[in-house]
This record gives sequence, C-alpha cells and structure tokens, in this order.
Amino acid sequence: MQEDGAKLSYQALTAYCRRHGIGHEPKQPAGQYPHQPGKEMQHDTSPHPAHIGGREQKVQIAGLALAYSRLAYIQLYPCFTRFECKIFLDDALDYVGGACKTCMVDNTSVIVLRGTGAEMVPAPEMAAFAEHRGFEFVAHEKGDANRSAVVEVLFNYVQKNFLVGREFRDFEHANKEAVIWCDKANAKFSRKLHASRRELFAAEKFCLKPLPAWRPDVYRLHQRMVDLEGYAHVHAYRYELPSRMIGRRVEVRETRSHLLFFDGPRQVAMHKRRYSGQGRVRLPESERTERKQRRRVQALLEERQLIDALPELAGYIVELRKRAPRGRSVARLRTIRRMLRDYPRAAFERALADAAHYGLYDLERVERMVLKNVDRDYFPRIGFRDDNNGSQR
Repeated sequence: MQEDGAKLSYQALTAYCRRHGIGHEPKQPAGQYPHQPGKEMQHDTSPHPAHIGGREQKVQIAGLALAYSRLAYIQLYPCFTRFECKIFLDDALDYVGGACKTCMVDNTSVIVLRGTGAEMVPAPEMAAFAEHRGFEFVAHEKGDANRSAVVEVLFNYVQKNFLVGREFRDFEHANKEAVIWCDKANAKFSRKLHASRRELFAAEKFCLKPLPAWRPDVYRLHQRMVDLEGYAHVHAYRYELPSRMIGRRVEVRETRSHLLFFDGPRQVAMHKRRYSGQGRVRLPESERTERKQRRRVQALLEERQLIDALPELAGYIVELRKRAPRGRSVARLRTIRRMLRDYPRAAFERALADAAHYGLYDLERVERMVLKNVDRDYFPRIGFRDDNNGSQR
C-alpha cells in the first residue's frame, strides 16, 4: 500500500487488520460454566505480602473453594510444595467434611507432573493421595483461566479483606485467624449468590463423598547425620538431639507442626517446626539443665563476693544459700548485698551476727533487726518521758 502511495499510520493499519481478521483471531464469547452440587472443587495458590512476625513478607496463600456453593477455605504458608499441598488439602477436606468428585487445578500447580489440560498427568504421590480420599485431579485447558474463576475470585477477596490491617505473630496464629475469617465469610450473605455460602453448602454437603475412616498421617522423610555438636540440620535450622546420637544417622519425619527424629524404630527427640527465629533449637531438657547450671554459677559468684565483703559471717552466708528455696538463692544473696549497701555497716553486721547466733534466715525479720539497730544508733531516746508512769527513758 505504501508502494502505491498510500500513507497510513501504524494504528490505522492494525485496526484495518483486526476488522478483516488478518493475523488476528476474533474473540469468542466466554460462556458459562454450570456447576452441579458435589461435582467439582477448585484449588490454587497465590503469593501475597502479609505482616507475620513483626515484618512484611511474601507468603503463599492456598485456597480451596467448592464450585457450587463457593464454600471457601484458606491457609498461609512460607512456601508451597507437594508436602504442604497434601497438608492443606487434608485440612480443607476436614473443614468441608467430604470431597467432590474432581479437584480443578492450574497447569502450573505443584500437583502436575507433565502435560496440560485434559492431558495433564498428576504426580504419582498426589494421584495416590487423591485416590485414597475419593477424588481426582483435573486441569483446565491452557489459556482458559476463567475455568477456575471460583478460586481466583477467592484470592481477590482475601487480598482486599482478610490481609488488610491484620498482623500475625507467626504462621500458626495466621492460620487460626484464617479459619475464623473463613467461618465469617462463608456465613455472610452474598448478593451475587442470593444466599450465603453456608446456606448453599447445606444442600451440597449430601452430595459430597465421605472421607475414609482412617487416613495415613502426612509427613516428609529426611535422612540426616548428627554433627559433632549434637545437632541435625533441617531447612536451615539446627535441631538438638541427645548427645549419644552424635555421629549417627537419623531419620527425620517432618509433620505439619513437628519434627520427629528416629534412630531405627525408636523415637529419640521431637521438636516443633521452626519458620523464623534463632537457627539453633535446643532440647527442653538441655535448656532446663543449662538454666540450672547458670543459676548455680551465678549463686556461687554472689556468695563469693559477699564472703569477701563479710569474711566474719561466711558461715551464715553459705548456710543462707543452701537453705534458699529452689531458684531463689541468687535473690536472697542479692537481698543481703542490698542491705549491706543501703544500711550502716555496724548496724547491719550486728543484726546479721544475731541472726547467725539464733539460726534466723528470714530476711524480712533480719531487715527489721537492722532497722532497730539503726534506730538505736542514730535516734536515741534521750529525755523522753512516759506519760503513763512519769518515768524517763
């Protein structure tokens, strides 16, 4: 056309091509997807920023929605693998109380092994997981994102409602709040549905497939060597094991909330899963032993400092520490040091000598004795007349 002398802008040329279907396929009507009760549920994940642990971080929000009633369930995870996917689906099916015949997923889901659309093949472990619970995974055709619009609309609702203005201590707190929010959202009236999700679910729940009476626990296996410090490394964190396990290979079973450490068939330790915080996770008994040793060393240090200041009362100080209730020896020795610092030394030493002579270890009574000595030394009763008998003191 330019060779013939026609002058056309790029916008005019592309508009002409669109009108005549040149190099451009005309848009097709989207249509509708009628959903029957108990036939389909939709699952997907979406990354969103959330305030967890005092800072904003990107989390993966997993969602499940029933296609007919729109009943929704969400959870938050720091990352989302097939292990987290099985944990989430187990919790979601418990929340719903059953399973639909099919579960629609995206073609980029962790569930997919290969293929897209009708040719999608799920990973063997995910296919076995679904078969045991009475449903199967299917994927929508490539480019047909509207097919999973039920769960996509849920993520938009979560971003504009649940995440706004909320801060969470940790992921456990966030997921508890998410369940509470789901209960409220499912009970809320929807103008689009002309009913609440719970009301529609009341008709759909009888069409769901019941869950099996027994389901195997979801866990992930690791093999780890215990290092020379007695720790096993799992996901950038170091978990302490008993010292007898140093240099041995252990099996780690990672569950939804805990890490279980096995030496053959015997469980040797259990730790709560850590998502943030210090890199070292101690055993509870090790922490108690360490605190006890730290308190003992501190008590001996306080005792030595008091004996250096009051060598003539060393026996009383040692006995005072030994007679202290469990965990209170340091506090008692510091009380003696405070009285030594606050009161005149002579009055304090006389009171402490009397207490040692009579075996008195109640520090409140000892302090009253010190105050009486201070009263006699610095505020003598000279010329004071007793009005009752007329005598002087």
